Amino acid sequence: MAVKSEKEILLLNSNINFKSLLEIIDSVPTRKRVTSIETQERDKNFRDVLMHLYEWQAMLERWYREGMDGDIPFMPAAGYKWNTINLLNKQIWEKYQDVTLNQAIKKLKLSHDRVMKLIKLHTNEELITKKYYKWTKTSNLYTYFAANTLHHYTWAIKKCEVIAKIIKETENDKAVK
Repeated sequence: MAVKSEKEILLLNSNINFKSLLEIIDSVPTRKRVTSIETQERDKNFRDVLMHLYEWQAMLERWYREGMDGDIPFMPAAGYKWNTINLLNKQIWEKYQDVTLNQAIKKLKLSHDRVMKLIKLHTNEELITKKYYKWTKTSNLYTYFAANTLHHYTWAIKKCEVIAKIIKETENDKAVK
């Protein structure tokens, strides 16, 4: 059996995690999927989590486009630095409060597909070699893709599992009464 490259593993695991994330949402009755839970955390429902992922993938696509055009993209976003990421994430949350869950799912599916296509454009060497592209500075392209797919999906799965569990427990409590 051939050993899989980092690229193949990234694509495979990103797709597995993406599918798992959607399955968690699908496990909740349709009419309850828009429920917001009571929490001190930023993300209170599935839409919040999905739009967070979507916006970070949109930023990744911008970084990638600008970087591949020879520019050094401003990261993470205009007006923000990595040490103000919590403010950026709050702004992202506020930006998408009027988006429906169905819109969020569609947007994220499309951005996931676009990012998977970008990964496929590159050889394993191009992905894993540090400083291969000037715009990735001391890092490699793999790090950017993995952070905004595989690792971010792992974070989202944990968040959505909590949301789903609370929604189901609330539903079960109502059924018992």
